[in-house]
Amino acid sequence: MSADAGQPAEDGRPKPRRSLFVVLPLLIFGALATVFLAQLLSGRDISTVPSALIGQPAPQTKLPPLEGSGLPGLESDAFKGKVTLVNVWASWCAPCREEHPVLMALSQDKRFAVAGMNYKDKPENARRFIGDLGNPYDAIGVDQSGRTAIDWGVYGVPETYVVDRNGTILYRHVGPITPQAASSRLMPEIEKALAAK
Repeated sequence: MSADAGQPAEDGRPKPRRSLFVVLPLLIFGALATVFLAQLLSGRDISTVPSALIGQPAPQTKLPPLEGSGLPGLESDAFKGKVTLVNVWASWCAPCREEHPVLMALSQDKRFAVAGMNYKDKPENARRFIGDLGNPYDAIGVDQSGRTAIDWGVYGVPETYVVDRNGTILYRHVGPITPQAASSRLMPEIEKALAAK
């Protein structure tokens, strides 16, 4: 800005101030806030993130068991012939702790299996987690490097997948499973998988 900005020009009119540079950031912020608010109020469920794997075979998985759990690891072959709920979790994940009672309740339904993929966790912490809160899992595979989770398209923990009897991913839930999400979205997907021949 020149030293004479705001001073009258030779014809007596004031030179325009650079107020556009002050107003422009406010306009951009307002536009972004409007977009975010529209998304928030749209009623769209943010836990249903599209996945290229829906309708596709579950990625080849061969994870070792959680040491000291007494449970098998997680392998693709285990999906064949039964509906499986695959839950990606970690002991350091606070939302995983929030959803754990819901998983415990779901595990009471023996029509389907519940498998855990323990993500980038220390074995002693994972064992303590299920020791303190209960174990809903029929199998726990340890994904220490996070490579298998990447193959599954995991954005972060927790995430949960419904895998049908043929090993095909039918549904993906991102974030903690709430009681409402379990009854309104997850169980209907499991029921569909159970009803399919």
